[in-house]
Amino acid sequence: MESLKQKLREFATARDWEQFHSPKNLVMALSVEVAELMEHFQWISQDQSRNLDAKTREKVRQEIGDVMVYLVRLADQLGIDPVAAAQEKVSVNEARYPAEKVRGSAKKYNEYE
Repeated sequence: MESLKQKLREFATARDWEQFHSPKNLVMALSVEVAELMEHFQWISQDQSRNLDAKTREKVRQEIGDVMVYLVRLADQLGIDPVAAAQEKVSVNEARYPAEKVRGSAKKYNEYE
């Protein structure tokens, strides 16, 4: 993660793009990339989404890359370690969604308590 963060910093600096990479702009760019990722799944079934053809899978892979780039840039601009943030969120979710209570259910944590 650290090498990716550094590479993205260097990429932006070499192009004088730091001026455009405010958290606000990065969040907006991130949401656009997530929307582009969603387009590949919009009108297909759950089964089809698990079995993408090679061409679609490659497009999805590239969109995931775009999402990751903007997410890492955003975290870097805000001084947040995204891996640590994700690990902490998993701990929070383990407490909110105890396996013995929620197994097999898609309900939100406040709907089963």
